[in-house]
Amino acid sequence: MNPSDFAALIHPAIAVTFVFPLIGMVVNFAWQTRQRRLQSAGEGKSKIPPTVGRDHVQLGKRLTGAVVGICLLGMAYPTFDKAIENQAFTKQPGEMAFLILMFAATIASLVFLYKARTRIWRIVFTILTGLGVLVIGFQDIILRREGYGWIFRRDYEWQFSHFYYGMVITLLMIFSLAIIEEIYQDRSNRWRYVHIILNCFALLLFIGQGMTGTRDLLEIPLSWQETHLYKCDFVNKTCP
Repeated sequence: MNPSDFAALIHPAIAVTFVFPLIGMVVNFAWQTRQRRLQSAGEGKSKIPPTVGRDHVQLGKRLTGAVVGICLLGMAYPTFDKAIENQAFTKQPGEMAFLILMFAATIASLVFLYKARTRIWRIVFTILTGLGVLVIGFQDIILRREGYGWIFRRDYEWQFSHFYYGMVITLLMIFSLAIIEEIYQDRSNRWRYVHIILNCFALLLFIGQGMTGTRDLLEIPLSWQETHLYKCDFVNKTCP
């Protein structure tokens, strides 16, 4: 394995060692928070400590940052690896400057979203963060780059795509961070139910991410193997 191959493992390594354990903790606190609320409404008391709600919110915020971060990291590797391979910094400096600016702007928008308190600014930074993720992910379409995109999206099989699952999860996590204030201010609990439904869907997508990510690790060859394996006929499963 050369440095490029080791760099490709950073994204899945962080996902396995940090993000997925964090998902488990967030789900655990979410379940306890829900059970405590039901027990308090029914029996008037609960043995579950009242701090679980606060812990759930704090870990949920960290999860959002981790998901957005690992999403950007997963897109940064193929973007800059292919850019170096194709000498894009020399041949297409304007395009590369735009992409670097988009990465920086997306990270900055997420930081400001964490700090925003008024609704209008939370809406603004939610849109900017989500838009930045989408622009980076679909950069070949936006920049009208010829040939295949640097980020492999599996467009021909989008319903089982690691990329598309990740994009939906990332947007859901950004939205969940943005509506925290609404959840606490809404007496009718409508925003709370929206939060629960969307994050149950996100949990299913996280499971799908584990499966599709494992599949992609099996399919992506080492750098020195690419020229040989890409000559194979993947439809008929034969190689020269």
